Amino acid sequence: MSTTATTAARVAELHGIRAQALAGPGGKATEAQHAKGKLTARERIELLLDPGSFQEVEQLRRHRATGFGLEAKKPYTDGVITGWGTVEGRTVFVYAHDFRIFGGALGEAHATKIHKIMDMAIAAGAPLVSLNDGAGARIQEGVSALAGYGGIFQRNTKASGVIPQISVMLGPCAGGAAYSPALTDFVFMVRETSQMFITGPDVVKAVTGEEITQNGLGGADVHAETSGVCHFAYDDEETCIAEVRYLLSLLPQNNREAPPVGATGDPAERRTEALLDLVPADGNRPYDMRRVIEEIVDNGEYLEIHERWSANVLCALARLDGHVVGLVANQPQSLAGVLDIGASEKAARFVQFCDAFNIPLITLVDVPGFLPGVDQEHGGIIRHGAKLLYAYCNATVPRISLILRKAYGGAYIVMDSQSIGADLTLAWPTNEIAVMGAEGAANVIFRRDIAASATPEAVREQKIKEYRSELMHPYYAAERGLVDDVVDPAETRAVLSSALAMLRTKHADLPARKHGNQPQ
Repeated sequence: MSTTATTAARVAELHGIRAQALAGPGGKATEAQHAKGKLTARERIELLLDPGSFQEVEQLRRHRATGFGLEAKKPYTDGVITGWGTVEGRTVFVYAHDFRIFGGALGEAHATKIHKIMDMAIAAGAPLVSLNDGAGARIQEGVSALAGYGGIFQRNTKASGVIPQISVMLGPCAGGAAYSPALTDFVFMVRETSQMFITGPDVVKAVTGEEITQNGLGGADVHAETSGVCHFAYDDEETCIAEVRYLLSLLPQNNREAPPVGATGDPAERRTEALLDLVPADGNRPYDMRRVIEEIVDNGEYLEIHERWSANVLCALARLDGHVVGLVANQPQSLAGVLDIGASEKAARFVQFCDAFNIPLITLVDVPGFLPGVDQEHGGIIRHGAKLLYAYCNATVPRISLILRKAYGGAYIVMDSQSIGADLTLAWPTNEIAVMGAEGAANVIFRRDIAASATPEAVREQKIKEYRSELMHPYYAAERGLVDDVVDPAETRAVLSSALAMLRTKHADLPARKHGNQPQ
């Protein structure tokens, strides 16, 4: 046989092996996956990446374990598909558990593949997306499998704030495996088919006697509304993965780049006349802050983060004059927009993310204060509220705050006031900045006058008006330099766009240190 023929035979052999690896465990396993309402790992990757862009790494990897029948089962890929491709033309690294092989369970070879692709993502400075659908550690491989998780956690931490990390939960994720998604920037889940928990329903029942389903314990809705573990929850995988692509389009490749600029066709100087009617001048009347955001941002489009958890504060990514911005806003429709434990944590994490990835921050303020109550105090509102304060004070990206109506007490300071480093502080003519509301202030300051009066209610009303006119009029803070300008609501978009353009070259340094010790 000639050398040419031998080479041709080897190439044919390669194509045969590659076809076997691509096919996976066969049609029945694929049918079983589809019967659960789930796509295969390769189908998911095809949805995530641009057509024809996926380049697989270690496709022919197989485990070396023996015992418990493993030596007879050595499928290619070892249950995880790793590689890179593009999303809207930009490089993205990905790994996807193949539930059809060992239930997607992680063994030594499986973990080593993930370690490699994570190292490549960090070195290349490109986002990493994990498509999770695995049954945890491969029990047959014992502690070697557990050590594999340790390597993933270590790399998640190393990559934190360096490249965007997105976890997409498309199946079960139990035990220590759940800590990898928790270490990443964003967690997506699909209702009914994905669950996350440290201990499953059977263990919970054995230890506490509580009976609960997998979805009731760790389903998408639970983590989206109650625990805050999940940032986004969707009804099907196709929608979920499409939203991952949209999120990636708003993010930079790494912490050394700015987010991509897009041509939106929405003029930066567009007037926002609707804001005059959207926000009532009466500070006690609620309104939907989402409609304010829609008026301000390009084409009314934004991606809300943690939409259903701690709804009294909104966090969103959007574009303003084509440039990506992060928005933090109180939501008067939920708990009057107060800050509580959950809202403080939610906003703090978002501020930290935006700062890490060069995304300017716009803070829309309408806050009556921190939520009072025994549960809040005993739950640690002091240290949790301090997380948001710390995040803002530590942020070096451009920061603009806009006070729409109320800004009372410590919550005014925490919501990126000028005193904690906001680059620009703006306000509408409807703003009220004070230690507390006029009613409460009058009751404290003039309590003796009110008590001694023959007509206490009339005196109280008079003192409330007096306090409001003296210390809470719209220009009080501007006169003292605590607000840079009072702007017409109709000019909000134009003013913010101009301010961001000016701040685009901002440079700020923090004191030399290994890292801060943020409140826990």
